[in-house]
Amino acid sequence: MKFLIAGLGNIGPEYQNTRHNTGFMILDTLATSAGIRFEDKRFAFVARYQIKGRSLILIKPSTFVNLSGIAVHHWMKKEKIPDENLLVVVDDIALPFGTLRLRPGGGDGGHNGLASISQVLGTRQYSRLRFGIGGDYPRGRQVSYVLGVWTEEEEKLLPEKLATAGDIIKSFALAGLEKTMNLFNKR
Repeated sequence: MKFLIAGLGNIGPEYQNTRHNTGFMILDTLATSAGIRFEDKRFAFVARYQIKGRSLILIKPSTFVNLSGIAVHHWMKKEKIPDENLLVVVDDIALPFGTLRLRPGGGDGGHNGLASISQVLGTRQYSRLRFGIGGDYPRGRQVSYVLGVWTEEEEKLLPEKLATAGDIIKSFALAGLEKTMNLFNKR
């Protein structure tokens, strides 16, 4: 059974440790813990993660967040992944820092990466794992905030939160969406 796990972020060193790259950071943490590496492929950096008979294709789109749908669509078709086996990992300003929420579908919540994926796939019915980055920024400063780096306090808490997000991804593939939501969304 195959799954596509798409962590959203922007390529380039200037975006490396920013809030908007949380999807990349989560997949990097998962790949490091599994001892696997990403390779530069068409539209994305790709790593393959095998766990208990499941194959997880991890992608970090190289199309920038706003065009993530191109990469997700390409790899879903290439790997013949059904919509129900897609999990998109994104940052979310509507959730407090470190809050993790797994959902079966829904709107884009103003996230351009989710909007791109929904538009290209022609559906909003795909799972997403949202990582709360908080929304404590002055009016009109949203872009600076999401493209900004973590605070010192957030940096201290980040490793544990990223590892938990990796656990959610593994559970999604092994136990399914509903069981994983019941297990992790209550925390």
